Amino acid sequence: MKVGLCQFDIIWENKKKNKERIRSIISNSDALNQLDWIIFPEMTLTGFSMNYNKTKLDNTDINFFTEIAIKYSIFITFGGGLDSSNCLITLNRSGEQVLVYNKIHLITYYDEEKTYREGSVTQKFVIDDFNIIPTICYDLRFSYLFWENAPITDAYVVIANWPAERDSHWKSLLKARAIENQSYVIGVNRIGKDLNTEYLGNSLIISPNGEIVLDSGNSEGIAYVDIKKEYINETRKSYPFLNSRKKLN
Repeated sequence: MKVGLCQFDIIWENKKKNKERIRSIISNSDALNQLDWIIFPEMTLTGFSMNYNKTKLDNTDINFFTEIAIKYSIFITFGGGLDSSNCLITLNRSGEQVLVYNKIHLITYYDEEKTYREGSVTQKFVIDDFNIIPTICYDLRFSYLFWENAPITDAYVVIANWPAERDSHWKSLLKARAIENQSYVIGVNRIGKDLNTEYLGNSLIISPNGEIVLDSGNSEGIAYVDIKKEYINETRKSYPFLNSRKKLN
């Protein structure tokens, strides 16, 4: 499965300009014609804002991504506010909504819980034969969320607005989640600055064996790579570590 990561400098609370930027990135790249799935950062059209009136996705916003999905016959994952939650949404090749995941762990450091309603369940969606569990940013710090789903998961996706000052945490945690769960882990971050925070991007895809198979660096655009389910099966067969897990009281 060919997976593309689109990192860009999200313009603060400006959906119109961010749609224009996405259109420009797409038009200047031939990547979408080659991809099965493209993923955008958390709160794709606004940045990580605590103003729900700005982040809330309306039909026009959803249709923007729907049109891309249909035009390129591609799965799309993006983020925004929906039903008072910080959400990750995935559309299929026909532009149909296959999943809405509500962020479970809201970051109290930024008072996110004062604006958004926390989610309570993990969900799975499927692209081709890949079973995928979605997460959002701060979720990455909570290993149990990943552990509990490992046996049914081929890839985890983490969309984020992860600050530059904790960039080493981002890289280390993505790699740890891949190694622990012997699954691909896909992390998609933004670049640039918002009102107070700088972002370095470093969107990554980590293999089930902990190797970096794609590193987007700090540049704007779409980076992509082909990931293989056979590698997951081979890794788990060669190193059946998941079989040793125990639930402790």
